[in-house]
Amino acid sequence: MLRTISLSKSLTSTLTKMGPRAMSTSTILPQVQDVPSSKLGGRYTVTLIPGDGIGQETASAVKTIFKAANVPVDWEQFDVSGYTSADDKTFKQSVESLRRNKVGLKGILYTPVSSLGHSSFNVTIRKDLDMYASLVLCKNIPGYPTRHEGVDFAIIRENTEGEYSGLEHQSYPGVVESLKVITRTKSERIARFAFDFALRNNRKKVTCIHKANIMKLADGLFLNTCREVSKEYASSGIKFDDMIVDNASMQLVSKPQQFDVMVMPNLYGNIVSNVGAGLVGGPGIVPGCNIGREYAMFEPGCRHVGKDIQGRNTANPSAMILSSVMMLRHLGLDDHANKIANAVSKTILAGAVKTPDMGGSSTTTDFTFAVISNL
Repeated sequence: MLRTISLSKSLTSTLTKMGPRAMSTSTILPQVQDVPSSKLGGRYTVTLIPGDGIGQETASAVKTIFKAANVPVDWEQFDVSGYTSADDKTFKQSVESLRRNKVGLKGILYTPVSSLGHSSFNVTIRKDLDMYASLVLCKNIPGYPTRHEGVDFAIIRENTEGEYSGLEHQSYPGVVESLKVITRTKSERIARFAFDFALRNNRKKVTCIHKANIMKLADGLFLNTCREVSKEYASSGIKFDDMIVDNASMQLVSKPQQFDVMVMPNLYGNIVSNVGAGLVGGPGIVPGCNIGREYAMFEPGCRHVGKDIQGRNTANPSAMILSSVMMLRHLGLDDHANKIANAVSKTILAGAVKTPDMGGSSTTTDFTFAVISNL
């Protein structure tokens, strides 16, 4: 018998009002249990971590648009960098700010590859604050044609365990053991989140992505837990199926329209999110968020630093802007969210201002002011 893990009232009400198949610019904004109250005067304080690479440029676009739209948000900005040491005071201060404000907007932080480097700050924030669910939206945007049409699926990724548990050791020189941790409790939690999400967004199918044919115990536990949870939703008409991760990768690039809601362990979610972003136009347009029972952090769904174009004023800020729109919905600022989301949609649909990733030559600044002109 599975233990019931209920969603918060605020999450339920937000998911219910989103409506079927709305554009990714204006939908799917889950809320955590405790939505922060506005300060005196109806303003909210939000932690802002611009991130490395293009982070400062895309965060600046968001701040400029918010100011033009008179959004009642005050920023606590921390210029954290993944290039700094693990005991960086700024990083610790940013985490404390998130604990205090409960809501954050974040760019992507660099993670060193060397074994001498610190653990990923991105992962550390999610695990320390138990933001267990990653949500990434992959949907075609009118005005930005891609190879596939009719793509519209959500990727829900377990954020706190799996291969990202960080438990590695060298048992013998030249022999490294890396532990993958899968628990029934956290598998059930993310599975239930996926089905509740599908139910309240008029989604029709949940697909569990796994490798249970090889990792029979770990992925087998994840898959079987999803199967058990699915039975509770059978009467609602939500279908359930599963797919091995390598086959899912092929199916995504050949027929992505077959997917609706996808739920998976940590590493697979990271890979599939990148594939999904590539299907709909790249990392510059895919929004996302990480949520838990107490905290919510909004960030681009495809986690690329963009170091190669840093400082060139050519980055597409859409992913960061649309992630901030999700944040506004979480805060209950729907009018401001709609205003900005519609402005982004109009800008892309018009096609007059395109950053290089969209086939144009416009700058980040050009795109930002085009959005403002469409408010």
